[in-house]
Amino acid sequence: MTQVNEGHGRHSVGGAVVTEETLFGRSGQQEHGGLDFVRIGQEPAFLSLRRKQRRFIFPLSILFMAWYMTFVLLAAYAHDFMSRPVLGLINMGMLLGLAQFVTTVLIMFAYCRYARNTLDPASEQVRELEEGIA
Repeated sequence: MTQVNEGHGRHSVGGAVVTEETLFGRSGQQEHGGLDFVRIGQEPAFLSLRRKQRRFIFPLSILFMAWYMTFVLLAAYAHDFMSRPVLGLINMGMLLGLAQFVTTVLIMFAYCRYARNTLDPASEQVRELEEGIA
């Protein structure tokens, strides 16, 4: 089956002409089970949910990237500091490298807790609101 673009939003698939209207409806919104995702995306409850998610994700991402880049820069330029023995054959570089993994796991647990306590109730509210409207 071949698809040919005929311009102006018209495509021919196996001889049948498919227009944007047949794919997305007259309003330009793709339908999935009758849900209007454009309208949902403009709901105050949904916008609040996205703000809550971003309020957690962006600061932690920036902090982690700063911590990671600090580790990389120390490894590249602070050889004496990173090779300083801490306990036997374990040096500062090894500890800071392992701390990267520990930090990742701690961020994951913190996000899971935040999602369970804050994001999940808010997303359930959005879901109930939409089910009541649809």
